[in-house]
Amino acid sequence: MSDPRIQKIKNAIRDVPDFPKAGIIFKDITTLLKDKECFTHAVDLMIEQTGDKRIDAIASVESRGFIFGAAIAHRLGVGFIPIRKPGKLPAQTVSEKYELEYGFDQVEIHADALKTGDTILIVDDLLATGGTALASCRLIEKLGGIVLGGLFLIELSFLNGREYLHGYNVISIIQY
Repeated sequence: MSDPRIQKIKNAIRDVPDFPKAGIIFKDITTLLKDKECFTHAVDLMIEQTGDKRIDAIASVESRGFIFGAAIAHRLGVGFIPIRKPGKLPAQTVSEKYELEYGFDQVEIHADALKTGDTILIVDDLLATGGTALASCRLIEKLGGIVLGGLFLIELSFLNGREYLHGYNVISIIQY
């Protein structure tokens, strides 16, 4: 039997056609975030997926990933590691470039964000093609961290991001 919280969350997500460009239907979570019951359900469902894993920190990519990652880190009583676009972090960073359908992008993490052997869960609002998530995993591993996997509220399964993250544990709450 399906969890009724999932349908409530789905109902709270707004589809925005032709954003950011023609032909794309954007899954807008701002409508979910303003609904305290749905936002709580989303965080609860994501936390339930962490099981009994030993997690030292949650790492998330800006900007919507921060919303869920920080809430989950707080509730689990673990640290939070921001992964950002270039030039946004003030101290020494490590970067990872990744491919987009129309070029390349890059993400960065502070060089002292974690210790060797720390277990890190990547949390984001959405898994699409998997490029950002894979770059995040590689950043954690460059610093000696152990990636427990990726936890996503939404997965656009038709974009095959899960396959791109082959070898990593991928969990999503809602699939489109």
